[in-house]
Amino acid sequence: MKLNIILKDKTLTATLNDSPASRKFATLLPLTLQLKDYAREEKISDLPSRITTAGSPAGTAANKGDITIYAPWGNLAIFYKPHGYVTGLIRLGQLDEPDALPIHPETFSARFELLTE
Repeated sequence: MKLNIILKDKTLTATLNDSPASRKFATLLPLTLQLKDYAREEKISDLPSRITTAGSPAGTAANKGDITIYAPWGNLAIFYKPHGYVTGLIRLGQLDEPDALPIHPETFSARFELLTE
């Protein structure tokens, strides 16, 4: 599944994987979220409802550009720096251009939409 992430001055594209968690995330779209900086390595936002993690691995390491869910908090996280293995971190997909996610400002609005063919 392809995804547009629409920011104030640009649109990022991403590819979601074919997991139960990413399919559940796709049912929430379109969705506008406030992304805020966390730990100087990711942008996070609360989701309107929890995403199922059934059938997902126990955790993963994050690569730059990964779109993830942190199951214990139920939030979305998009990494702009790599991070080691974290239990409860579930990968949903990847930005097509991992360097495209802005680091500044610390908080910004982003609209997530599925790309239709």
